[in-house]
This record gives sequence, structure tokens and C-alpha cells, in this order.
Amino acid sequence: MAMLEVSGVHAYYGHIHALKDLSLTVDKGEIVTLIGANGAGKSTTLNTMSGLLRPRHGSIRFEGDELTRYRPHQIVSKGVVQVPEGRRIFGRLTVTENLEMGAFSCRDESLNRKNINYVFGLFSRLEERKGQLAGTLSGGEQQMLAMGRALMANPRLLLLDEPSMGLAPVLVDSIFDTIKKLHGSGTTILLVEQNARIALQVAGRGYVLQTGVVLLSDSAQNLRRNEMVRKAYMGET
Repeated sequence: MAMLEVSGVHAYYGHIHALKDLSLTVDKGEIVTLIGANGAGKSTTLNTMSGLLRPRHGSIRFEGDELTRYRPHQIVSKGVVQVPEGRRIFGRLTVTENLEMGAFSCRDESLNRKNINYVFGLFSRLEERKGQLAGTLSGGEQQMLAMGRALMANPRLLLLDEPSMGLAPVLVDSIFDTIKKLHGSGTTILLVEQNARIALQVAGRGYVLQTGVVLLSDSAQNLRRNEMVRKAYMGET
């Protein structure tokens, strides 16, 4: 059984049909990526999994449990944790306070201390700036903080939404090195990323979305070789 199984999901924003009979799976220990143009439904897919958007039809099962029955904070408690597009950090709180907000569902103080030390081990810049207001951090540091905050919730499935957005190439490399480390430590990852080239380098499998529909699904290696993917999403001619 897949860790995550999405079957026949239809989701709407008002009258706009955003996801159309969407189905996908993520197995334990995988990195799976969703690629596609702006407006393809990638972020909508993650928001639906997180309970931020309720599907009108279809099923979303995590380890056999139907997630559509739960509210967003309950889904987090089950181990499905999203790093949102645009970071959404709390700018008027310090770095440490932002991380503590990520642990709102965990009452085990020793585990929270262990997790915050783990985050500081992954992102030494955050430890250096732990007393600094999050709104004064650089874009790359804010992305680190958003990921660190999610890690405080002990994710078993990490939903990453556009982690490279707006970052300089050297910072993109750093963020994706961290994604590889998280995967190496056993975290299962569903990655939404507009930079198809780098996404398909780290992922094992991928789905191509177009206007809310799964257009293609294959191994990352085969998608990298696919002529349509190369032209449409990797800028090759």
C-alpha cells in the first residue's frame, strides 16, 4: 500500500474547476515531484492534501487513513506537513519563536529541544540568527526557516511547495542539498517545483500537471528524457 494515495480528486475555487480527477501515489521513502506551468494545479494539490482546500469528490489516504475527514491541524498531527509557497513565516517573531510555532501540536519538550537542535544542525545560519526577527532575514534564510518550522512538527510526509522560488542559484543548490539530506534521513517528500530540471534530478518519480489534470507520470529519469518535458518545462529546443 502506498503511503499517500490520491484517487479521483476534484477541487474547486468557487466555480473554477482547479483539479480534475487527479490521482497520484507516493510510497514511503520516495521523493516524488509535481511539475507544470503556473496555474497547473500544483499548489492546489498540496493545499488539498493539507486540508486547506476541501475536495468536492475523491479520496486522499495517508497510510490508509482518509485525510478529507480531518481539519488541517489534525492532518499535521498525523505527520503530513506542508512548507507553503512564499514561506509564510511570522515576520514579527524571532527565528526561535517561528520554530516553536511549528511544534504547536507536540507537548514533549525534550523532543522539541531535540528537533530545534536538529534544525540548527541543518541550517547553521538559523542558529546564528535565532534571536533575530524573521522578517529581517534574507529570502534564502526565510526559506530555511519555513522548512525548519515544518520539521519541528515531526513530518513523515513533507510537502514542499516551490522551495527554490526567488532564490539565487547558489541558495537553490543549498536548499536542494538539504532536501537530499532529509530524504537520506528517511523523510518521504512530495515536491512541487517550477524548476523542472533540478526537481527531476532529486526525485525518483514525477507527475506533470496541466490545468488540473495529470498529463504524464513516469520515473524522473524518463521524464528528463521526454521531448515534451524538455521543451515545455526545461527550456530546451
